[in-house]
Amino acid sequence: MQYYSTNGKAPIADLEKAVVKGLAEDRGLYMPQEIKRLPKVFFDNIQDMKFQDIAYNVASAFFGEDVDGDALQDLVYDTLSFDCPVVKVTDSIYSLELFHGPTLAFKDVGARFMARLLGYFLRKGGNSDKTVNVLVATSGDTGSAVANGFLGVEGIHVYVLYPKGKVSPIQECQFTTLGKNITAIEVDGVFDDCQALVKSAFMDEELNQHMKLTSANSINVARFLPQAFYYFNAYARMKQQGLADNLVMCVPSGNFGNICAALFGHAMGLPVKRFIAANNANDIFFKYLQTGKYEPKPSVQTLANAMDVGDPSNFARILNLYSENGQLTDVATHHRITNLISGATYSDEQIRATMRQCFEQTKYVLDPHGACGYQALADGLLPGEVGVFCETAHPAKFKEKVDDILGIDVEIPARLRAFMEGEKQSVAMSKDFADFKQYLLKQ
Repeated sequence: MQYYSTNGKAPIADLEKAVVKGLAEDRGLYMPQEIKRLPKVFFDNIQDMKFQDIAYNVASAFFGEDVDGDALQDLVYDTLSFDCPVVKVTDSIYSLELFHGPTLAFKDVGARFMARLLGYFLRKGGNSDKTVNVLVATSGDTGSAVANGFLGVEGIHVYVLYPKGKVSPIQECQFTTLGKNITAIEVDGVFDDCQALVKSAFMDEELNQHMKLTSANSINVARFLPQAFYYFNAYARMKQQGLADNLVMCVPSGNFGNICAALFGHAMGLPVKRFIAANNANDIFFKYLQTGKYEPKPSVQTLANAMDVGDPSNFARILNLYSENGQLTDVATHHRITNLISGATYSDEQIRATMRQCFEQTKYVLDPHGACGYQALADGLLPGEVGVFCETAHPAKFKEKVDDILGIDVEIPARLRAFMEGEKQSVAMSKDFADFKQYLLKQ
């Protein structure tokens, strides 16, 4: 499979280059030149398939030309050592629980898959003696998923950049206490500053001559594409129950890698009726849907901190996915997007009210991110539709917030408690790229 840049000014790349480089030379994001549709027989029988088997079929369509079949199967089955069940919340709303991986967040699949795929290419190319340095910006769960996915992987060092004071204490523990090949960098700024440092590092010629760099954010195709596995599995589980004919998928959205993966699944033939992108107060995409104008702005801090993104990178992929002839901002592109995707946006007070109401009525404990997805379905489902929202992280990862809002004591799973017993190790950093560059040049 060949990959082009969303900016259209970089050389075409193969999968190995797209994964190892992360970002194209023109600062664009890599997109596959072709999205293969899966055969009808696959969807006819999907309800009888296990999550791992479903994922392998999807992965083969994405990566089968570039990764040996047996190796790809090993990658998929090793990545998916856990399930992601669909849980009934109300008669028409179901939760797709994506928090059953090692760090109890939906990003575990993409991070674990990418770590193994990158290791595959390093071994295949005989470059296992050359350290690859993974730079990842996080507003919460990305850092913990990537850090734990890459922990101990030979030939790879991870630098996790996170905004000081803007991730939950448990999230912070998950990537600042690991040591070994994981370095946490505490940036005096917001998530967008962290992301800007990562992107600037990729474009700096001196840095790239000094060290081999790649990214594990959803800007990397190996990070976001495997998240499509979730949506095929959700469809299969709903089809088992006879509830897949008018299915609406709702995705809490920050940097838009997760919903972008869902849209790729739809392009491959996944028969979901429509999608809802649920935002917190960072409503840039919501406003684009209303006006056709994309106007990024500085992010604001909210209860749903992992969605605090003011300039979502993967918006460029969504535009490319639905544009024709490279016209990315025309009326026709906007029309195609709004025909399939609607939006919703919620303030912190609305998120609190949703969490309380859902718990009082159903006893289901939402985290602040899942609350946006749940409420968007409650507000937007039409008669005859059934909705599935992504519960993207275990509520215990936001224990202080959830306990305070619901007046309960959320139990902390053992694997989270283990992180909390570690000692914080982090490097203080300004949001000035010159400081970050000098730090990396000394490594």
